[in-house]
Amino acid sequence: MAAVGIVIVSHSRQLAEGVRELAVQMVQGKVFLAVAAGIDDPKNPLGTDAIQVYEAIASIYNDQGVLVLMDLGSALMSAEMALEFLSQEQREKVHLCEAPLVEGAIAAAVAAASGCNIQQVMAQARGALVAKATQLGVNVSHILGESTEVSTSSFVVEGQITKQIRLTVRNPLGLHARPAAKFVATAARFQSQIKVQNITKGTEAVRADSINQVSILGVRQGHELLITATGSDADEALAALQTLVENNFGEEDATLAPLTTSPANHIVSSVDDFIQGIPASNGVAIAPVFLYHPTPILIQQYHVENREEEWQRLQVAVQAAHEEIQAIFSQASIQIGDAEAAIFDAHLLFLEDPVVLEAVQQRIFEQHLNAEAAWQAVVNELANDYRRIEDSYLQERVADIVDVGQRVLRLLSRFESHLRNSEDKLTHLNLSEPVILIATDISPSDAARLDPTKILGICTTSGSAISHSAIIARRLGIPAIFGLPPEIMQVANNTIVALDGEIGRVWIEPEPDIQTALETKRNLQELAHQQAITTAANPAVTRDKTREIKVYANIGGISDTEEGLSLGAEGVGLFRTEFLYLERTTPPTEEEQIAVYQRIAQLLDHRPLIIRTLDVGGDKPIPYLDLPQESNPFLGWRGIRFCLDHPDILKTQLRAILKASLGHQIKIMFPMIATVQEIQAAKAILAQVRAELRQAGVLFDEKMEVGIMVEIPSAVILAEQLAAEVDFFSIGTNDLSQYVMAADRTHPLVASLVDAMHPAVLRMIQQTVQAAHKAGLWVGLCGELAANPLAAPILLGLGLDEVSLNPQGIPAFKQAIAQLTMAESEAIAASAMQQNSATDVREVVSAFLNRQLNNH
Repeated sequence: MAAVGIVIVSHSRQLAEGVRELAVQMVQGKVFLAVAAGIDDPKNPLGTDAIQVYEAIASIYNDQGVLVLMDLGSALMSAEMALEFLSQEQREKVHLCEAPLVEGAIAAAVAAASGCNIQQVMAQARGALVAKATQLGVNVSHILGESTEVSTSSFVVEGQITKQIRLTVRNPLGLHARPAAKFVATAARFQSQIKVQNITKGTEAVRADSINQVSILGVRQGHELLITATGSDADEALAALQTLVENNFGEEDATLAPLTTSPANHIVSSVDDFIQGIPASNGVAIAPVFLYHPTPILIQQYHVENREEEWQRLQVAVQAAHEEIQAIFSQASIQIGDAEAAIFDAHLLFLEDPVVLEAVQQRIFEQHLNAEAAWQAVVNELANDYRRIEDSYLQERVADIVDVGQRVLRLLSRFESHLRNSEDKLTHLNLSEPVILIATDISPSDAARLDPTKILGICTTSGSAISHSAIIARRLGIPAIFGLPPEIMQVANNTIVALDGEIGRVWIEPEPDIQTALETKRNLQELAHQQAITTAANPAVTRDKTREIKVYANIGGISDTEEGLSLGAEGVGLFRTEFLYLERTTPPTEEEQIAVYQRIAQLLDHRPLIIRTLDVGGDKPIPYLDLPQESNPFLGWRGIRFCLDHPDILKTQLRAILKASLGHQIKIMFPMIATVQEIQAAKAILAQVRAELRQAGVLFDEKMEVGIMVEIPSAVILAEQLAAEVDFFSIGTNDLSQYVMAADRTHPLVASLVDAMHPAVLRMIQQTVQAAHKAGLWVGLCGELAANPLAAPILLGLGLDEVSLNPQGIPAFKQAIAQLTMAESEAIAASAMQQNSATDVREVVSAFLNRQLNNH
C-alpha cells in the first residue's frame, strides 16, 4: 500500500533539497517526497511558484493523501493557490501543515514510512519540536501556546520497543576518534533512536549519532557501555553495534605506541642551555627557524533578518569544508597510510553532527545571529566541553574541533580564497631552504600535508605526544617537540636551532660541542636506517635465484618519488595524478603537468614511470570539476567514465604526458576500465593527440606502452579481449576487492569484507595474470595488498611480474621475497586458492613462515 506523500515548499531550492535528503535518509526510499522551491531567475532564485507546488503534489498524489510543508511568507500563498488547480476530490486529501520545515519533514516522513494515516502523519509533524525543546530544557507551551495540548504519542508504531545491550570496550584507547567515528556512522545508518551511556563513569545517555556527544562520554579500555535502541530495526542496530565493539572497531590489539605523555618541566638548564618540551616524534634536526604566525580569522557578530539565507550560507560552507577534508583524507591515505588518515573520518563526522548543526541553526533562527558568530559560538562551547574532561586523550581532541571550526570560518568569510596564493598558509610556504617550524600549534590537516624535505622539525607551545598532529609527524618521520614554553616563540627567524625529538630538548644557537653530539646522533640514526634498507637497494630475487619480481613505488608527487628511490624502488608503478588537481580552483595547465612529469622522470633516470590518467570520483572528489553528489559514488561517474565525458581534460593530460616522454621510460595507464569499448575510446583520443603532435612537429616516445588498471570484475572476465588492446595490466586490489565482495570499503558495517587476501579476490588476480601471460603481456599489481608481507609469497606464486606499493613498504617486501623459493611460493599460492576465507589464507601463510623461521 502506498504511503502518505510529502511536498516541501521553500523559497530556497537548495534548502528544500537538503531537507528532502535528510528525510530520505531516514526512510530509505519508503516515502515519496517532492520539492517545490525557488524560481527560475538566476539573479534572484529565491521565491515560490504555485504551479511548481501543484506539479509537485500531482507527481506524488495517491489515495493515502499528501502533506504539504512550507517555510514562510509567500510559500503559504503559493500552496493555497496550488490547491485551486486540483479537483474537489483531490483537494480533500491534500493537507497544508504549519509544522517546522526541517523537523516536520523528518517526523512526517518517518511516520508515513511506518504506515500512519494522513492525520497521524500531520500530528507527528506538528509535534516535531517537542523532543528538541525537551532536550534544550524549553517549556513546550512557549512554543505551541499555553492552551495547546501536546501529544508526544499520537500514534503507536508496531515494534517500537526499546531494546538494550551492555558491552565492554576492549581496544586500547577506547572510543578515541577513529572508533568513535565508526560507532556514530554505524548508529546513524539505522532508523531507530539509539542512545549510549558510559556505565563505568555514570554518565547520562547521549545520542549515538553525535560524534561529539559520543566522544565526551570518555570511554576508555575496560569501560562498560549501555546501548539502547527504540524503533523497528532496534535488533539489527544493536547487533551491528555489538559486532563493531566486539571486533575492537577493526583495530589491531596494539595501536601506534605514543611516546611519553607525562608533562615535561618547562625549565632552561643553566648547564646545557636547552629548553625542555614533550617528546612527540623521534629524530634529530638542526636548521634555521621559521616562525609561523597564522593570521587570525576575525569575525563580527551582527543581527540578521533573513535567517533562511544565513542558514543556507552556513550549509554551503559546511559542504565545501566536507569536500576539502575529503580531499585531504584521500591524499593523507597515500602519504601517511589509511590507518592514520582515518583521523579525518572524525573531522567529516563533526561536520555532519546533528547536535552541532541544530545548535548553530537555533542561534541563527532564534537569536538572529549571523552564520559566522553562530558557528563560532557552538565550536567554542564544544571545545570547552572537551577541555573540562579529566581525560588527557579526549582533551587533545580540542585541536581537531578547532581545526574543523576554523576551516568552516575561513570558507564563510571567504578567507580561504585570500590565502590560496599567500605564504601565510602553512602548506603553501615558499621556503628557500629546509627549516625547523616553530608555532603555537599545528592542526592535523596542516600536519598531514607537510613536506618532510622542507620541514625538518616541528616545535610547538601546545599539544602532546598523543595528539593527532604528533601521530602524523611520527608517520611522516619529522622530529617534533610539543608543549614548549611560550619563550620559544620569541626566537628570531633564521636562528639556528637544534632539537632532539627522542628526549624533547631544544637548543637555541647550540654550542659547537652540543651541535657535534647531535650531528653524531643523527648520523648514527641515519646509518642504522640505511643498514635496515640495504637489501632494499638490491633486486627482489628469490632465495633459489630462479625468479625476480620488479618492485616499484606508488607516488602522488615529487617528494614521494625521492622517498621511493631512497627505499629501493626500481621505478614508479602508479603515479596518482589526481593530486596535481587538488588544492586548486582550476585544473593544472599542460605546462604545469609537463614540468612535474619531466621532473619525476629525471629523478627516475630511465627507470619506468607509469602515469595513471586522472582518476576522480568515488572517494576522490575535486569540487571545481563539478562532480555530482552521488548516492553510491564508487559505482558512479568516476575514473575513465568522467574523462571520456570530458575529453578536453583528458587530451590536455595526454599531451603533457607525451611531450614529457621523449628520452624517458614513461607509460600511460587508464583507470576503471570496465569494457572493451572504454579502452578503445580512450586509445582513440590518445591517437588523436599523437596525430596532432606529429603534425605540429613535436617529438615524443612513439613506442610508449599503454596499459589499464584491472579493478572491476568485468575487466577480469574480459581480460583476454582487453589484452588485445593494451601492452600491460596493473591490478588495483583496493577497488577490485570491494567490487568482488560487493562491499563499500568506507562502510563500517561491511568494510571487513573488503579484504584482498580473500580467496575470491586472489582467484581474480590469478585469472588476470593467466590471461595476460597467455597474450604475452606483463602484469603488475598496485594495490595495498602488495604492502602486506604475508601476501608476498602468494603474489610471487601467482606469477606477477611487478608490484607497486607505498615507499615505506618496499624494504619489507623485498626482504620477504629474498627468503622464499619459487617452489615454496607456488605451493603457498595454490593452497591459498583452496581456502574458504581471508583468515584461513593468512593462517596458511603464517604457518609456513613460522616453520621457515623455526628451521632457520
